[in-house]
Amino acid sequence: MSTINPSGKEIFSVVTDFCGRPLKIEVNRVGFRATASVLVTYGETVILGTAMVGSRPVLMDYFPLSIDYEEKLYAAGKISGSRFIKREGRPSDEAILIGRMIDRPIRPLFPKGYRQEVQVVSSVLSLDPSFRPDVIAMIASSVALMLTGAPFDGPVSGLRVGRVNGKFKAFLTPEEREVSDLDIVVAGIESGITMVEAGAKEVSEDVIADALAWAFEAYQPAITLQNELAKKIAPVPQEYTLVLPNPEIQTIVDKWVDGKFGASLRKQYPERNDLVSTLRWAFHDEMSKNLGVDKYEILHDEYDEAFTNALHKDVRKGIVEHGLRPDGRKLDEIRPLSSEVGILPRTHGSSIFTRGLTQAMNIVTLAPLSYSQMIDTMEVTDGERRYMHHYNAPGFTVGEVRRLSGPGRREIGHGFLAERALSPVLPSQEDFPYAIRSVTEIMSQNGSTSMAATCSSCLALMDAGVPLKSPVSGIAMGLMIDGDDSYVLSDIADAEDFAGDMDFKVTGTEKGITAIQMDMKVHGLPVSILGEALNKSKSGRAFILAHMLETLAGSRKKLSQYAPRIEKIKINPDKIGAVIGKGGDVIKKITIETGAQIDIAEDGLITVAAVDTSAIEKAISWIKSLTEEPEVGNIYEGKVVSIKEFGAFVNIMPGIDGMVHISELSNERVEKVTDILKEGQIIKVRLIGIDDRGRLSLSIKAVQEK
Repeated sequence: MSTINPSGKEIFSVVTDFCGRPLKIEVNRVGFRATASVLVTYGETVILGTAMVGSRPVLMDYFPLSIDYEEKLYAAGKISGSRFIKREGRPSDEAILIGRMIDRPIRPLFPKGYRQEVQVVSSVLSLDPSFRPDVIAMIASSVALMLTGAPFDGPVSGLRVGRVNGKFKAFLTPEEREVSDLDIVVAGIESGITMVEAGAKEVSEDVIADALAWAFEAYQPAITLQNELAKKIAPVPQEYTLVLPNPEIQTIVDKWVDGKFGASLRKQYPERNDLVSTLRWAFHDEMSKNLGVDKYEILHDEYDEAFTNALHKDVRKGIVEHGLRPDGRKLDEIRPLSSEVGILPRTHGSSIFTRGLTQAMNIVTLAPLSYSQMIDTMEVTDGERRYMHHYNAPGFTVGEVRRLSGPGRREIGHGFLAERALSPVLPSQEDFPYAIRSVTEIMSQNGSTSMAATCSSCLALMDAGVPLKSPVSGIAMGLMIDGDDSYVLSDIADAEDFAGDMDFKVTGTEKGITAIQMDMKVHGLPVSILGEALNKSKSGRAFILAHMLETLAGSRKKLSQYAPRIEKIKINPDKIGAVIGKGGDVIKKITIETGAQIDIAEDGLITVAAVDTSAIEKAISWIKSLTEEPEVGNIYEGKVVSIKEFGAFVNIMPGIDGMVHISELSNERVEKVTDILKEGQIIKVRLIGIDDRGRLSLSIKAVQEK
């Protein structure tokens, strides 16, 4: 096979050992017209990473970077389970979440003011089912960017780490993931960590810190390999122009705001927001008069950005020099809290959680398990999602006029974080056989709405009577770096988030952490600083949780009167056909006549749901009559179906007959069976034995003696 591709470039690869398997990166084999393309192979997983970089800046006030992760069903040897749609279409929520996970450690590594369009796509061409492919896709994205010549300060690598039997391990098998108490993705560069995302089963802050340190060391070989490849290829650096604020304009702005910021703006929200808005309008009005309306219209955005930069500097100055935050709080002070439950009369559970100007309403709906969401993705076959948390944040929540549309990547990501926070404390399906939908409607935003969603969801679940193992609270923390000093902020608001160097969200119970999302705006941080921030979040979580428990101390003992009641019954799987009937005629009849909804699992677990408990009782009684197994010692009411000289046969269950021997008809001597019984007669009998051939021995005498 030729080592030269049709474009005249050499096809070659580099390989290293990565957590016990070869990691291979191959270039110049496919994607000849892309700015850069690579094939990354790990085990039997193969990822195509492509990067396209625009040739000139675009007129936007942000960096136009898009990073996507594409699931290809053929990679897993699958055809879509949909009856009508067989090709890949809109990305699944899982693919969107992985795309966001890859984006977050990469985006901060481009210089501020870079405006070329950049598109990165990682496509899974072959899927090794023994591990998840997401961090390999992250590496493929990083390699492709490294080879474009764009000003990307990579490379980036990452690992998904679990803990089995107290030991950390990467690339867990599906079986190992089931028993792991930790699922954490750590990503970063050679010198530090830039992104963390985790779900956990109430683990301690120290365990998380140890996992960060373990992952940081373990992902280094992939960093070294990318550097080796980039050195070998030596991509030509692309020419670019940074769109930066005009220093002369910044000087003018800094002079204008001098004496107007500082202590005079350290007011609680929304008063602070109103003061800033008033100053901004006054600033633009004066600049427009000085420069003339026509000229200022052209320069308006530059002056506005310079004003915002001055505002961010003031926020940092207040924290670093005075230990005071924009709204006058101390570094560890949490905004005023309030919460309510049971606010909506017809819903199964509801709550409002308010922290400062951030407010989240949550509504919980309970339904039979048949309402669980079916999952049909590249990695999952015939999976079900029993607990769903959806997050909505319309334009009015930030004071904007914005067209309503479907959920974006941010909404999906925030909903998943809150869902992940509460999943470890949900009751098992066997103990609580319900599908659960939790919907957070954000009412007002001023920082960390995903944590408000977590808190409001927890309260609504408890209000609905879902028996949580432990209540969960969440807090958003911030970090500012000034030289060698770091400042950790509890419960950050928007102004601190925009001006800060890191924000991270932590959720958990009194016992430990259930979820983390951590993003750095600086080029990597050491594990020691991240560990310190984690430990400082613990007291904030506890403070918020104490407030929540004052509102509702625990899950309600009874469900809402409008929620369906669900009972379960376990039958012999061989009897499922008797309940369903030919063409489903039996189960349809039960459903219509009782009004109950019936769901049957392959293992014989039947759940019966209805708002009216009498309907459930009627349906269960009917099912028992079809499926109950005879049990020695029980008394049954049956019908005499035939009489013989030696006894009578009695039908005690559908399709099940037993024999009453003439000696078991009475305590007195019986000459003829017909002296006691006649065909069609309804009698009570006791089952006194079942022989090795399954024949039932019945007794009327044993009923009388009892």
